[in-house]
Amino acid sequence: MSKVTPFLMFQGQAEEAMNYYISVIDNSEITSITRNGGNESGEAASILQAVFTLKGQEFMCLDSNIKHEFTFTPSFSIFITCDTEDELDRYYEQLIKGGQALMPLGDYGFSKKFGWIVDQFGVSWQFNLPE
Repeated sequence: MSKVTPFLMFQGQAEEAMNYYISVIDNSEITSITRNGGNESGEAASILQAVFTLKGQEFMCLDSNIKHEFTFTPSFSIFITCDTEDELDRYYEQLIKGGQALMPLGDYGFSKKFGWIVDQFGVSWQFNLPE
């Protein structure tokens, strides 16, 4: 096995989500995009496969050409360990826009400050500020 990469399946919002995530998380970028050329099943220009990084962690994603009865679940989340409270607050406040809190920012006893959200795309994020 050469590596393990988290893979996110969107239904029409892959590019919007990637662009949003790299605008919020410092030192992040889209490294490759393969689009549907209109000959494949699915909408022309939709994402067949894309790779992006968040702080060096690689993710893959696509726009599914099949409509599923499921979406993301909070049981899988992107866990961010922050260096400062300002960093944690900034990421939390930007990524919760259009989403909802599962655990609002607070001291839950296992870290100095913690929060857990689902963003506008249905992806779950946990933010941690260690002691």
